[in-house]
Amino acid sequence: MTNVSTQTAPSKPVGFAVSLIVSGIVGLIAAFALTYEKFQVLLHPGTTPACNFSIVVQCGKNLASWQGSLLGFPNPLLGLIAWPVVIATGVGLLAGATYARWYWRAFHITAMLGFVFVIWLFTESVFDLGTLCPWCMVTWIATITLTIITKGWTLKHGVWGDREWLTNAGSRLLQWSPSVILGILIIEAIIAQLRLNWIHYL
Repeated sequence: MTNVSTQTAPSKPVGFAVSLIVSGIVGLIAAFALTYEKFQVLLHPGTTPACNFSIVVQCGKNLASWQGSLLGFPNPLLGLIAWPVVIATGVGLLAGATYARWYWRAFHITAMLGFVFVIWLFTESVFDLGTLCPWCMVTWIATITLTIITKGWTLKHGVWGDREWLTNAGSRLLQWSPSVILGILIIEAIIAQLRLNWIHYL
């Protein structure tokens, strides 16, 4: 495999790699927990999921909804497939691996699709189901983090072209990524509070 950019891409982007590994592990734990809860409900009908904390803060309603199985199977199974790839990519970077431009483009596009998916799930959860699923929220955080950091890194290192404005935009996005991620989460929290008054149910 070839380097994305022999001039700008570092041989071992440790910070980016660690971000991939951490977000991947967090997302995988959430996916496993949701899958486990789904299996428990299927195996033992009437069981209350352990992640049900109140009428609003719960995952049972989400797992039982059509939104929770959009493609005909439980959504968390997608996480069990996707998050190990994220972890493996990060570990590979730490080990000194390099990946072709097409790989990073596919990785970025997949992350963006995941981002759109979790935003849709957030909207459905808050405005249709009237719930905030704890493990779902962990997945949302991991996906949003992954997407913002991946977008910044791929832009900075020429995956989408080496025009100066693109690489500069990537550098700025990486620099401000904690603020961008926190801003998105705060907006979601405010929307959920205005709609569900979730703080009252904690």
